[in-house]
Amino acid sequence: MYTASARVKRVPCGVQAFSYRTIQQPTQGLYKEKGSKFLAFAYPVSSEAAIKEHLDALRKEYFDARHHCYAWMLGPDKQRFRAADDGEPNHSAGDPILGQIRSRDLTDVLVVVVRYFGGIKLGVGGLISAYKLAAEDALQQAIVDMREVRKAITLRYDYGATPEVMRVVKEFDVAIATQEYTDGCVLRGTVALQTQPALVEKIGLLRALGVSVALLEPGAPSA
Repeated sequence: MYTASARVKRVPCGVQAFSYRTIQQPTQGLYKEKGSKFLAFAYPVSSEAAIKEHLDALRKEYFDARHHCYAWMLGPDKQRFRAADDGEPNHSAGDPILGQIRSRDLTDVLVVVVRYFGGIKLGVGGLISAYKLAAEDALQQAIVDMREVRKAITLRYDYGATPEVMRVVKEFDVAIATQEYTDGCVLRGTVALQTQPALVEKIGLLRALGVSVALLEPGAPSA
């Protein structure tokens, strides 16, 4: 369950992203200060459901910890993000964690820092530094992937148009997900968002030449 101190924001769309940076696999980090231990965990994620699963698992495993603070960023355009202090002073935990995600230009990432209190208060400044350094340690261990933003497409065509369609698939590096063969053919897959306008133009040219093929309404961006 997300805490009341969580802050969710959506930023306006700017220039459309054609690629993005994320981490390849989960990593861990650690920071200690005046008896307090800050255990950091970084995960690649693609949905809020996945984020909730990781948070629930950590809260169950580290049930005796005082705080489970976190931040996440989702989407190639980084339009969805959240920072949660989980009982720490406002902006002393979630924001420093989120700052580390931003400083590495990452998205589709969750970072959770679990704190075990050592008996000595660190003050707001000390907390900001501790959560920042714990998150930094986890992210420093990560291998960063550059991923291409892809968009879902559906092609419908007659059997006789198969050779032309397959040439288009190869030319535009369409990743085929499914194919159906009934009274006609339907191909569903994804194409790089950056090349999608050229694909639309190509299909239009083929139709003008009499090839029976149609590009149906494209789906939402798919990573």
